Amino acid sequence: MSSNDICEMDSMTESEEMEGDIALGMIDEEVVYPEEFLPTYHSIKEGATVTKARLAEFNDKPDSLFFNDGVRKIDFVLVYEDEDKKEFEKRHTFQRRKRRREYFEASLMKMGMELEATKSVVDDKLLFLKVHMPWDVLCTYAEVLHIKLPIQPNDLSSRPSPWRFFSFITKYFYPSEDLITKETEFFTAPFEKDRLDYFYVRDKDAFFTPSMRSRMAYYILSRAPYEIRGNVKKFGITKLLDGGVYKAAYPLHDCRFNVKSEEEGCPNERFLLYEEWAHPKSFYKMQPLDLIRKYYGEKIGIYFAWLGFYTIMLALAAVVGLGCFIYGYKTQETSTWSKEVCDPEIGGRIVMCPQCDRECSFWRLNSTCEASKKLCIFDNFGTLVFAVFMSIWVTLFLEFWKRYQAELEYEWDTVEFLEQEEPPRPEYEAKCIYERKNPVTGIKEKVPYTACGRCVRVSIGIGTVLFWILLILASIVAITVYRLAAFFTFSAKLRAQDLKELEPLKEYVTPQMATSVTASLISFVVIMILNILYERVAIWITDFELPRTKTEYENSLTLKMFLFQFVNYYSSCFYIAFAKGKAVGFPGEPVYLLGKYRNEECDPGGCLIELTTQLSIIMGGKAIWNNIQEVLLPWVKNLIFRYCTNVTSEKVIPRWEQDYRLQPVSKLGLFHEYLEMVIQFGFVTLFVASFPLAPVLALVNNLFEIRVDAWKITTQFRRVVPEKAQDIGAWQPILQGIAILAVATNAMIIAFTSDMIPRLVYYWSFSVYPYGDHSNNTMQGYINSSLSVFNTSDFSESSKPLGTFSNITTCRYRDFRYPPGHPRQYQFNVYYWHVIAAKMAFIIVVEHIVYLTKFILSYVIPDVPYAVREQIKREKYLTQVILHETNLKLVTKRLKPINEIVKDTEANLAMEEMELDF
Repeated sequence: MSSNDICEMDSMTESEEMEGDIALGMIDEEVVYPEEFLPTYHSIKEGATVTKARLAEFNDKPDSLFFNDGVRKIDFVLVYEDEDKKEFEKRHTFQRRKRRREYFEASLMKMGMELEATKSVVDDKLLFLKVHMPWDVLCTYAEVLHIKLPIQPNDLSSRPSPWRFFSFITKYFYPSEDLITKETEFFTAPFEKDRLDYFYVRDKDAFFTPSMRSRMAYYILSRAPYEIRGNVKKFGITKLLDGGVYKAAYPLHDCRFNVKSEEEGCPNERFLLYEEWAHPKSFYKMQPLDLIRKYYGEKIGIYFAWLGFYTIMLALAAVVGLGCFIYGYKTQETSTWSKEVCDPEIGGRIVMCPQCDRECSFWRLNSTCEASKKLCIFDNFGTLVFAVFMSIWVTLFLEFWKRYQAELEYEWDTVEFLEQEEPPRPEYEAKCIYERKNPVTGIKEKVPYTACGRCVRVSIGIGTVLFWILLILASIVAITVYRLAAFFTFSAKLRAQDLKELEPLKEYVTPQMATSVTASLISFVVIMILNILYERVAIWITDFELPRTKTEYENSLTLKMFLFQFVNYYSSCFYIAFAKGKAVGFPGEPVYLLGKYRNEECDPGGCLIELTTQLSIIMGGKAIWNNIQEVLLPWVKNLIFRYCTNVTSEKVIPRWEQDYRLQPVSKLGLFHEYLEMVIQFGFVTLFVASFPLAPVLALVNNLFEIRVDAWKITTQFRRVVPEKAQDIGAWQPILQGIAILAVATNAMIIAFTSDMIPRLVYYWSFSVYPYGDHSNNTMQGYINSSLSVFNTSDFSESSKPLGTFSNITTCRYRDFRYPPGHPRQYQFNVYYWHVIAAKMAFIIVVEHIVYLTKFILSYVIPDVPYAVREQIKREKYLTQVILHETNLKLVTKRLKPINEIVKDTEANLAMEEMELDF
């Protein structure tokens, strides 16, 4: 059935549908059912009667994957309620659903499917409709979907593993080969029904794998009509599920996850996946990717392959980051500038200016002693080295992933997947009402909108996304206002009002730290709320745009969601890193936000520690929240469902009903898993200069994430409908964009957020332009030189602190300005301009060096390994040879009757000549 045959759908209101019920009543007369399907159709309509007679046959076979005859495999299961047992008030609605369901099932049989109905063991109102695809139907749709199938065993020798010499150790870190055996590799080609003899068919029942059968069954279910009104067709299982005609539709798991099936010939792949992959005891083992792909399809397989590869690469980054953290922790007590802050004779004598108007008082520099020590852990020379290392690491990660992905593309037969025509989505086909000429084929085809309509839809989508991004920015402004108000409050409460109480009330709590922690928590809550709201909006926008194929739909939704999530998660971090404390003026002339709130200032050591706090809270909170959503909620829902549908011990629940009691798979599939990991990837790369432990936390999270996701889809969810995928889709360019941006953000964090560049300028300036009392390469006197002097008599009336501080004539603030009494008092001094020049030079040099290194690595490392290229060429050659031989035999077969006729004619002529001669 082509996409043009199923194209028109109206947007009828509920009242219009009610008016059309007369037509629906004639539905059995409108559809022409082939004679061979009529007995089966009537048996479906009398499903309850048929079921009772056959129920005893499968009572003792809870893991049966076949119809009651034990021969035909179950490729899909549909679940619905028996409307005859509903109350009278809703009978009209249920009858309409019933007519649609009967039409849909008749359409399935007309398309070649075989159906069988079975009553539920637990709930008398539930009926399970089992779907089977005969051999001819499988062959037809395998050709329609361009499924690649084996033509000949692979005769190319595989590359020896570089770890083969350590196999006596590495074998313990791989799934057991006794349980999961390595399958024979084949050369493959897109299936063609006319050339069946040239495919490697040893067993018809096993030629198409269960995942292939389920994929083809779902393709038919998505395109079978359920209602016709005039020239308008409505079709697709998705609409019927949304309308309540069916309660569920899913392929079957092959067995229980923790018990082997006793059925003969059952591969028990779900059990093997649980034992060697999803079980907590297997956390240290590599993933059985081939079995994952075989059972769940390429789309699930490529996700877990990417996640596993990312986790392995994180191990190297985590080791270096942990080393950087340990270096900072060991040197925090030896840091000269930190010692000066904590020294009672230096930091204890420096009186700092109030950081807010009126209510804030003067405070001693040594009150930030603990904060300065913590800052030394993250703001040191090791961080600079680590930031450069991570810029190289992210390039290696992406380049080696491309190579690994190319290997998987070949092994999983997805090399030419995107080159084949992907079928349009049923939702797209249903809206086709306009005609246009296909620019490739030149044939007229139907589309759901004109060029102008397409522009309108896209414009509305872009406008909606921009509106929500502006909403996020408004929330950031609101949180910034909270920061200012909270700092004002904490400063008044945590710092004393007279000289005797200038020491902090608590050793580890400062106004800056209290404000940072509370604001980070509020920011995290706002992020989660906006995520939930925007997800619904993004899905609605993408549905409204009507992308043609599933790939286009996913790419469009991915771009929208990531743009939103990028701003939502990272905007607060960008604010702290590049905006906070950058435009504060000086105590006599502070800068105000919205003309009312005085801008925030950083600690004397900079805003880096606040950025670290923000990152740790968001990363940690996000990981906890995601695990609650992914693990706890499905488990609790299944527990409640099992409790509510408790059955007596003597009843044996069949396989299809066991799966119905599991959680349904999300319509978005792996979207949230990818999004979660890509956002984490951004935290690990974009802001790693402020938090070297980010790769360590990400590594620990991912080790759990792999097993949690595996446990979730293996034990708590129904089996996923297998889908083809060549790569990770739109996430690949997103990762590349993050990698490029990470170089700039880390260089700017080191230059503008940390205090490293000012310290380096001070350290190397003694012989050129001395800024302090040091006479050699030391940091002695740095704190005093980095704090400018302000005369307290220069306070304006609106900013002057309350109370009397007659003995405090000057105070210090964090900036590089001339002191009072200087001809250019309170203006930027030479040190400031030298630091700015050094920061800009650092950014330019580091960016160019790192980008050049990234370019060289990208050029040197080929995307496709040499061995894979050779195997692809070999497979194409074999395919061409086989197709050529097939064409020759077909031509010979066609010419054979003609040759026989010619020979017979020649023989007859010869006989006639002989008779004439005689």
